[in-house]
Amino acid sequence: MNNNERIFFANDYASTAHPKLLQALVDTNFVNTIGYGEDRYCNEAKELIKKECNNENVDIFFLVGGTPANMIFISSVLKSYQGVISPDTGHIATHETGSIESRGHKVITLRANKEGKINANQISSYYDKYKNDPNSLHVVEPSGVYISHPTEIGALYTKEELIDINRVCSVNGLFLYVDGARLGYALASEKNEITIPLLAELCDAFYIGGTKCGALLGEALVISNRSYTHDVHYNIKPNGGLLAKGKILGVQFKELFTDNLYISICKNANDFAQEIAKTCKEVGFRMLCDSFTNQQFVIIPKTILKELEKKYEFAIWEQYDSENMIIRICTSWATTKESVEELCLDLKSNRIN
Repeated sequence: MNNNERIFFANDYASTAHPKLLQALVDTNFVNTIGYGEDRYCNEAKELIKKECNNENVDIFFLVGGTPANMIFISSVLKSYQGVISPDTGHIATHETGSIESRGHKVITLRANKEGKINANQISSYYDKYKNDPNSLHVVEPSGVYISHPTEIGALYTKEELIDINRVCSVNGLFLYVDGARLGYALASEKNEITIPLLAELCDAFYIGGTKCGALLGEALVISNRSYTHDVHYNIKPNGGLLAKGKILGVQFKELFTDNLYISICKNANDFAQEIAKTCKEVGFRMLCDSFTNQQFVIIPKTILKELEKKYEFAIWEQYDSENMIIRICTSWATTKESVEELCLDLKSNRIN
């Protein structure tokens, strides 16, 4: 390790791309194709994803990033007077710089539980309150629901929870959209109950994250409710989501969905994260919640954090109290066993119990 370089656990998208994806890009570098995602690599990748969905009728668009994916889908399907329901911890409500609001739509936040989740009863109660409000004409109409799997703090929705949310959305005419920026880590988790076919069945749309799951860049937006396809299609380019060199995305997603690579590289990251979480608990650090994916949120004394930061790069999440901070320790496909073992040893040397 360079004297000026700290061991990196701050996020899961700092390393460029998984070697197999880079090699695939090198191998296809001089193959000229038509642009804008209409090339054979994109078509082949779409067929692989349709197979994963167990549904040949979904529509798939390869987009440049997660924020554009969220903004393009949500703003495409909402009318000017409508908004989208989201957990108050949701990415569109916190870390996307008002991208949805910039398109003239309100993000209607509901209080998330300690795992970052909202439930069907909350959604139903809010919609009933809106519907029965004598002043509803003057209120933004809720038209859809946004959640992420895993949540912003690494927790997982259960199959039953997703079914219940789908039921409430269906009864009330709300679309259901799932942000899958870290979907690979959810799918690879031993505690996960939600599959890609289930998402394709229960959601109007969701996206399969590439950027945070080993790709150079890019996400695959999957639309199950094809009544939305036309508007989404024509909103991609004006919202900055269309890559002229679309082949770059197709090549990568074709590689990710060949030989189970998408799941296997994310499972490695999950396994390392669980090892770190286990050590944190053993030495007396509290966890913000139980996460069975690659993100671990640790409540740590500021004095200990100051020492650890001399050697490690973490993401500072927020202040917990006057003496403690919440940090995010994040693993990825690029995390090494040696780095994890070294971190665990240093955590043990800072035992607080």
